[in-house]
Amino acid sequence: MDQLVYFYPEGHGAHFEQGHPESPERVETLRQALEEAGWWQDFPQLEPLNLPPDLLASIHTPEYLTLLQFACQRGSHLDMDTYTTTASWQLALNAAGGAAAVAEAVWQGTAQRGLALCRPPGHHAMSERGMGFCLLNNIALAAEYLLRQPFEAAPVAQRLAIIDLDLHHGNGTQEIFWERGDVLYLSTHQSPLYPGTGRLEECGSGLGAGLTANFPLPPLTGDQGFGAIMEELILPLLSRYAPQMVLISFGFDTHWRDPLGNLCLTGQGIYSLISSLVKWTDQNAGGKIAFVLEGGYDLEAGRSSIRAATSALLGEAWTDAPDASPYPEGMAWQPVVRAARQMWSL
Repeated sequence: MDQLVYFYPEGHGAHFEQGHPESPERVETLRQALEEAGWWQDFPQLEPLNLPPDLLASIHTPEYLTLLQFACQRGSHLDMDTYTTTASWQLALNAAGGAAAVAEAVWQGTAQRGLALCRPPGHHAMSERGMGFCLLNNIALAAEYLLRQPFEAAPVAQRLAIIDLDLHHGNGTQEIFWERGDVLYLSTHQSPLYPGTGRLEECGSGLGAGLTANFPLPPLTGDQGFGAIMEELILPLLSRYAPQMVLISFGFDTHWRDPLGNLCLTGQGIYSLISSLVKWTDQNAGGKIAFVLEGGYDLEAGRSSIRAATSALLGEAWTDAPDASPYPEGMAWQPVVRAARQMWSL
């Protein structure tokens, strides 16, 4: 068993718009940081899976998939923020297939952990539209692959958890699994902020009632606030649902350096969050955990964050120099924790 497997989006530089924050440099900086740490060369890189059309159409509507292909042929925008190029359709397929390949390797036990450097990102992509820099919902498609695909070395998954730790609420992932009972969706995100969803009261419906939990955080929430939410809310809710595998939808835009938000996580804070989830999965889900990249728009923050996350996935000590936030952490997150504990009877 490999200790870690990667997906790297070969050719992703062809998905590019001058001056846009969602740039190729994001992933290249992460790759360079992994190389400098000696981790890139030590672990295998997986090729993206070729996801079948019926799987794509189980997450995104056929009408949207047709529209997206047409937009990519023309290199046009889906909205003011979300661009495409003539290479974007194939690169979006590769990103989703890469996330699925990493998830499959962990699920089948050929790898202990997985790290998918997906680009374009995915968690804002809804069933009927792309938005927020996202074209296809990579983590939703990876989860659906595990829930539908028969495997040689493992049964089809029945219960998965997606933990979304991006700066922004993953409205697409929430919408896709809103009425389903086979995926627990938990999200921490700055509020108020784009896309304006993810209120505490949004908790799913139908078979999915009680399987969406949102923790909207005020600006200046940092390591202490995130740590409290992890220990007092996320881990207990994971234990209540008992997923067979955990998929982490993580954007490094929660770091205090990021220009698009006002949260104050440090590298040490990110290390602690991922370490907590790794420990939980080791004790409760056979160690099955995979990491799928979302946002993150400051290169130095990305460098620190990927080293922190990978150290945690590998169970290694965090040895980088402290990158303490210059902004004092506020305590306005405390009422959120109290309200959420009461709401979820924790």
